[in-house]
Amino acid sequence: MNNESERLADQLKRAFEGDAWHGPSLDEALAGVTAAQAIAHPIADAHSIWEIVAHISGWEDVIARRLTGEAIAEPIEGDFPSPPPNASDADWAVLRTRAHERHNGLVAQMAALSEADLLKIVAGKPYPIWMMAHGAVSHALYHTGQIVLLKKLL
Repeated sequence: MNNESERLADQLKRAFEGDAWHGPSLDEALAGVTAAQAIAHPIADAHSIWEIVAHISGWEDVIARRLTGEAIAEPIEGDFPSPPPNASDADWAVLRTRAHERHNGLVAQMAALSEADLLKIVAGKPYPIWMMAHGAVSHALYHTGQIVLLKKLL
């Protein structure tokens, strides 16, 4: 990897797909989780696995859109969207596919950033793109840890 944006893209990819140094990636944490498990709330007043995956996906979409200069404040579907009523394994598969598509798009966008791009200020925010990019990696890791704990409680 020749530059910071490629390294950031690599770390984001590892946090989501695997071969991370810290432990399980998001995909690894979600292995074997059914829709019924994903919508369960083993901790009262805590988000479900479904809500966390939808949250990660939504925020990766926000970050991707911000990288194009859009000043978007929150995911279109909301911060922690609830599953549809009577969510099925097919619905769960759709959410996971959408999360992968958004993630892969964001990884490609990050890898293509120049050093100058990383120094630009995010539209509508007081911080540079490099900070948001590092935050995207941390965000995925933080919520993956939550999923690992929720899965243990199921």
